[in-house]
Amino acid sequence: MPILGSVIKRAIALRSKMPVFFQTKEAERSQRKELKKLLKKANSTAFGEHYGFQEILKKPDPVASFRETVPVHDYNDIFKDWWYRTLNGEPYVCWPGRVKYFALSSGTSGASSKQIPVTAAMLRAIKRTSIKQIFSLARFKFPKTFYEKGILMLGGSTHLQYNGTYYEGDLSGITTKNIPFWFQHFYKPGKRISKERDWPTKLDEIVARAASWDIGVIVGVPAWWQILIEKVINHYKVKNIHEVWPNLSIFVHGGVSFGPYKKGFEKLLGKPITYIETYLASEGFIAFQSRPNTNGMQMVLDNGLFFEFIPFNRENFDPHGSLRPEAKTLGIGEVKEGEDYALLLSTCAGAWRYMIGDVIRFSNISKNEIIITGRTKHFLNLCGEHMSVDNMNSAIKMAEDQLNIEIREFTVAGVKHGSMFAHKWFVGTDSRVNEAELRESIDENLKILNDDYRVERIAAIKDVIVKVLPSEIFYGYMRMKGKEGAQNKFPRVIKDEVLEEWEEFISKQQ
Repeated sequence: MPILGSVIKRAIALRSKMPVFFQTKEAERSQRKELKKLLKKANSTAFGEHYGFQEILKKPDPVASFRETVPVHDYNDIFKDWWYRTLNGEPYVCWPGRVKYFALSSGTSGASSKQIPVTAAMLRAIKRTSIKQIFSLARFKFPKTFYEKGILMLGGSTHLQYNGTYYEGDLSGITTKNIPFWFQHFYKPGKRISKERDWPTKLDEIVARAASWDIGVIVGVPAWWQILIEKVINHYKVKNIHEVWPNLSIFVHGGVSFGPYKKGFEKLLGKPITYIETYLASEGFIAFQSRPNTNGMQMVLDNGLFFEFIPFNRENFDPHGSLRPEAKTLGIGEVKEGEDYALLLSTCAGAWRYMIGDVIRFSNISKNEIIITGRTKHFLNLCGEHMSVDNMNSAIKMAEDQLNIEIREFTVAGVKHGSMFAHKWFVGTDSRVNEAELRESIDENLKILNDDYRVERIAAIKDVIVKVLPSEIFYGYMRMKGKEGAQNKFPRVIKDEVLEEWEEFISKQQ
């Protein structure tokens, strides 16, 4: 019997091994414990000595002392002051030892990649959380035979770039390169195809081998999976993907809201499957969906990550999404359900009070479950409309259902309109759609979803412009930027130089 099948079946029998839901006080205790462990481990690093981790640990309230002593960092701050030293091979900068791997974050299609340190301790933490997620599948009631099927992961190349003192590449490539030996029997597409750097070539090789695999789980970003499944269906001249992979039961996705993709994705299936969302960022494995019938992801509170939360409002952030100097952070025991927070991380990879850029909302505090509602920089607030990515995703999903169309990609820009403003939507679809009808649908949906938007449509947002484009234009732009495939995704809000470049690209294509 395959090893993984044995492990999961044992997890089903021993339900106590499944991830627990911390109550508020337990969550606070767990997080205090994690911070102390992080401070003790990094005490002898340059960062730890500079900010006096030893003294912080002696305080009656180390959490409060940590907040008072260590400043909040964004990527630019921590990289120019600390992380750049690790690129040159210097050990003990922000975490003990030398950093061997750096993850190139996907960023946006218009931004250069960031180099995020991935330590041996972080790789171990990711593996532990991955195993927790495997155990949590016991709650989903899958048949025992399911756990012996293949897992096809559509990620970055495992052939990493060596730069003298470190390797760099997509986090999915780094973690796949370090998968446990017992998992390799189930892992597809296998070592050779995983090393392929050219994305179209990788997809073609997967398509060629697809019929020989018995796949039960697929893992990756929705947009690229939709493209791959369409290629498989066309290649084998079948009606749906279940004619090739009859045991496909789970799609594990992350990095972007699945809502706008779901309608088109389900057209490619022969039967319903289970969708499981994960929150695995370049900075750490933050959360995962640990139970059925919920859209929330359970935060990982006891595995090398310490979280802080900044209420995402005008008191703490300026109109450009930048943090105000006087902003205060909250702990896991101080947050409220249904409110938006910018997320801060301190990690076993040497990130300290690091603002990851994501905005989250607690959907169920008693179970420590969150949803991702957007990015601190990816929202529209030209005149007080406070339109989040979550609003945009919901409006698009509603428009798909109302007009019976499939929208593959979209992005939005805020532009000047005389003395007032306008929202300009670029919508990627291969369905036949009337731009005026789509404009009215999106506009009316947003008025329902967002009271501030409804008010500002009367006062300051004088127009909503919708430009319908073939979906290939979005993929072509990503290709042009060198961000095709893997964990890359198109930004939902574009501004300034990126908007100019995007519109120039569209003009050339048309």
